[in-house]
Amino acid sequence: MPKAAAAPTPPAEPASYEAALQELEDLVGRIEAGQLPLEQMLTSYQRGAQLLQFCRARLDAVQQQIKLLDEGVLKPWTPQ
Repeated sequence: MPKAAAAPTPPAEPASYEAALQELEDLVGRIEAGQLPLEQMLTSYQRGAQLLQFCRARLDAVQQQIKLLDEGVLKPWTPQ
């Protein structure tokens, strides 16, 4: 009898926004290089979508914290 293939373990959540952004940039570079096999390209694209969602969620959370700190009024950020 053939052995059943083990289900792949899902990738871990990034440790930080910066780690997610770096991984996303690396994935984009490999995809754009066009040297990945089709199956790996699809997996990389899916991981990229997960990383993008993670980054957006982190940015939204920070924006909500800023609103709270600014007493509910979102103010434009200006560099000092």
